[in-house]
Amino acid sequence: MLVYFHGGGWVIGNLDAYDAYDAYDASARALTNAARHVVVSVAYRQAPEFKFPAAANDAYSASQWVMRNARSVGGIPGRVSVGGESAGGNLATVAALMARDRGGRMRVHQLLVYPVTNYAFNTPSYREEARDIPLDRASMRWFWGYYLRRPADGRNPYASPLRANLRGLPPATVIAADNDPLRSEGEAYARRLEAAGVRTSYTRYNGVMHEFFGMGAVIPKAKLAVARASAGLKSAVAR
Repeated sequence: MLVYFHGGGWVIGNLDAYDAYDAYDASARALTNAARHVVVSVAYRQAPEFKFPAAANDAYSASQWVMRNARSVGGIPGRVSVGGESAGGNLATVAALMARDRGGRMRVHQLLVYPVTNYAFNTPSYREEARDIPLDRASMRWFWGYYLRRPADGRNPYASPLRANLRGLPPATVIAADNDPLRSEGEAYARRLEAAGVRTSYTRYNGVMHEFFGMGAVIPKAKLAVARASAGLKSAVAR
């Protein structure tokens, strides 16, 4: 099984669509078909009505519920992974951090697609892709501004997992887009995972933008990324 969290900066997006792209439902369906996983897509609470750490707590609670009740939704206990895109990737890995810290049930794998990992705007990709489409630096400032209760929350590792101790987390597949302000922090997070002894696969897809993952119908590299993600998920449950 895969417990999946959609993107949208913790503020927008839902289980069905992101703006006009319909990308998040497409991602969940693509992973279901390619990885042969039951995918549980979670509708977590969103800012500004529910600020940090509401979404993070929901991600932890939802993934723990799925692990306890896997058979009731067609899955196999002990073969549950967690994953997400962008802010959803942030929630996926934060849910794993919470499980480690709170003694919860641990997933077998984490799939992190262009994850948000740090409250900072000075990375190389933030500078290079400051005015990119569909995500730019101004949009990320806007999202963080609504998500956090106060700027100091950005130092909390449950908001910025790049600042956390990453030892003991599940193996990870990290996917990055070349033309994406989040590219650098995704790469940095993959390196930090490896340095912490976490088996990690990192792939950067050149010539594509943020949100490409769910667009396999029109972007060939999205199909390659889904195949890479599915391989990581399948290998985790085969061990």
